[in-house]
Amino acid sequence: MITAQALIPLPVLIPALAAAATLVAGRRPRLQRIIAQFALTAVVVVCATLVYLADRDGTLVLHVGGWGQSVPGMGPLGITLVVDRLSALMLVVSAIVLLAVVAYAIGQGIRDGDGRQPTSIFLPTYMVLSAGVCTAFLAGDLFNLFVGFEVLLAASFVLLTIGASEDRVRAGISYVLVSMVSSLIFLLGIALVYAATGTLNMAELALRLGDISTGTRTALFAVLLVAFGIKAAVFPLSTWLPDSYPTAPAPVTAVFAGLLTKVGVYAIIRAHSLLFPGGELDNVLLVAGLLTMIMGILGAIAQSDIKRLLSFTLVSHIGYMVFGVALANQLGMSGAIYYVAHHIVVQTTLFLVVGLIERQAGASTLQRLGGLAAASPVLAFVFVVPALNLGGIPPFSGFIGKVALLEAGAANGSVLAWILVAGSVVTSLLTLYVVARVWTKAFWRARADAPEGHLAAAAPAVLLDDSQDIAFADRDSVGRMPVGMLAPTGALIVVGLALTVAAGPIFSYSERAAAEVLDRGQYISAVLGGAQL
Repeated sequence: MITAQALIPLPVLIPALAAAATLVAGRRPRLQRIIAQFALTAVVVVCATLVYLADRDGTLVLHVGGWGQSVPGMGPLGITLVVDRLSALMLVVSAIVLLAVVAYAIGQGIRDGDGRQPTSIFLPTYMVLSAGVCTAFLAGDLFNLFVGFEVLLAASFVLLTIGASEDRVRAGISYVLVSMVSSLIFLLGIALVYAATGTLNMAELALRLGDISTGTRTALFAVLLVAFGIKAAVFPLSTWLPDSYPTAPAPVTAVFAGLLTKVGVYAIIRAHSLLFPGGELDNVLLVAGLLTMIMGILGAIAQSDIKRLLSFTLVSHIGYMVFGVALANQLGMSGAIYYVAHHIVVQTTLFLVVGLIERQAGASTLQRLGGLAAASPVLAFVFVVPALNLGGIPPFSGFIGKVALLEAGAANGSVLAWILVAGSVVTSLLTLYVVARVWTKAFWRARADAPEGHLAAAAPAVLLDDSQDIAFADRDSVGRMPVGMLAPTGALIVVGLALTVAAGPIFSYSERAAAEVLDRGQYISAVLGGAQL
């Protein structure tokens, strides 16, 4: 009989093995596609099972290789994988998004307009990315969290520059440099933490960090926050993101926007609640959250390209999550957890819709778009639903998450918290303005009224330059949206609506996850006295 602990490594092992299998099947694209979709479907099933088990039985722990015993002065040996309610929720939402995006990419044909491109490496690299994301969510120690980051970042370098156009290589170089700086800071933080405590196991750290001086503890937290803040795109460490993501193919941009920054947010939650719960830097986080909201949405207002616009809204809404974490109360944490799940789904959906817009109209720049509502009512529908959700229109999940965060801020009662409440409302209204602007210009007005509408109506081979490629699609297919692209997008819309329809049970789960995160004793006792295989 398969035990609960035996399921814990599968979200990493399945895509890792699938990466090897798809690499071997590089000359058989049909087999590659079957392996990738089957593997990610299996990951979804495993992660959904882990959600049920973690909610029913509490935190699940696996000491890989049976190295569960502690050594005096060193803490637990080996690799520890941990699944609690928070990590289980992140795993299942990520798995759903990864499956939908790979189905979308396959529906486009995994092409970028040039038959010479090495598209056979896309699926193996994508599987490695999936394994890295799951590793980060399962890691029970700082070093393996670092390993998870590095695995997904290495894969993201390849995916970001696939096609090797000038713009993508330039953006890839910027992304690599920023990521390397972030990784070096993280590695420095790991070294400092180990020097101060003698362990990297997070449960052991939760006990030992309380024995060091407040100044040293705050300094360690600050170093880790800088590293995680870069990965999560928290202002002022977010300027790299809008220049990197929009140049990538639509499926790559979608999975990056949906998942990679949320891994950074997850790391911030772990560090803030488990390792450094004293609240020494809460005010710093609140200010960072406010600036992230405001600067991100102001950047979005200034954009004319939908990809860049959505990249800035991505930065802006990271501020909501940081806000909830920094409040350090159960309602704020539960609102942040719920909002992370909501934002992963909705932001990914919107970037997939941009790929459909490029497929339908041949461009993603507002100056060239118009009349899409009349030309494709289906496309108008798949845009407006997640757009309203992102804008926080009731009764969508975006509204529910924001209301929870506003209530948590009001319950905190401090002047800074009330400023964050006001900033959150302003940001939400400006987000609605931004998506309404896209709707009126791209969908509602006639294309003839667009300043460059005549260019978008030209032959695809003429109108498209390197910065406006149709992601993973042949250029002669403009105007046709394959079912293989529409179906995954529609599926994610359904998942987003499910977060609304089942908001009561899901938010209750988020509250239980928040209570578990804030009660460090449950995590510590589960890991240090956990079951072993």
